[in-house]
Amino acid sequence: MKQHIDTAPVWEAYRQDCECPLCLLNAKVEAANVNYFLGESVMEPDQRIDVNQKGFCTRHFRQLYDAGNRLGLGLMTHTHLKETLRRLGDHAKRMKDAAAEEAGKPVYKRIGPKKGAGVVETAGELEDISGHCVLCERLADNMERYIYTLLYMYKHEAEFPALFAKSKGMCLKHYRESLAMAPKHLSGERLKQFVDTLVDLEIENFERLEKEIEWFTLKFDYRNEDKPWGNSRDAVKRSINKLREQVIE
Repeated sequence: MKQHIDTAPVWEAYRQDCECPLCLLNAKVEAANVNYFLGESVMEPDQRIDVNQKGFCTRHFRQLYDAGNRLGLGLMTHTHLKETLRRLGDHAKRMKDAAAEEAGKPVYKRIGPKKGAGVVETAGELEDISGHCVLCERLADNMERYIYTLLYMYKHEAEFPALFAKSKGMCLKHYRESLAMAPKHLSGERLKQFVDTLVDLEIENFERLEKEIEWFTLKFDYRNEDKPWGNSRDAVKRSINKLREQVIE
């Protein structure tokens, strides 16, 4: 069977024994992007402008820091700090103006549910300074393409639906995203088949995990000390990853 460069990673992920094949793809893309941002992107003007403006979320700053290239990260962080400082300076003036306006209001206008509304609204503008992540945005774009590829394969590659039906479903995030995207690329009986299969897989595998994590907890009872663990040793990790996308390696 001939595989296209876009479909090969999905085939490979679905041949793995895992709770969410899309999480495997996400982890690979994430690692590749960490290397990219600490490597060639440091010298690319367009990427540096984007990083200066948006920066990274806590998770991705941690991954970039742990990757060990402190000079590359230092260069990016320095120019991001400079841009953040510039924007904070602009915001500081608006913040002071909002506070002065609030202080100048008569007492009867400084009570009730709208008390300090101008200050609260201006403070909320800080979300635009701290609420973005370049790497998260790139990951989201990549995962949208992978879900599209999965749906394309379900429709066009004859052997894929059977492999899909043998999987363990998905984490809740990718489950929601796949179901939401399905009607854009599938229709009629093929859409119904995909939705029915995925929904049944999700319920079946959540029930399996619930039993596995229950047995994990029961193994701490001395009466079960000599009984086999079965598949429960890592049930806590797998359950968390199933509930919240892969957050524990």
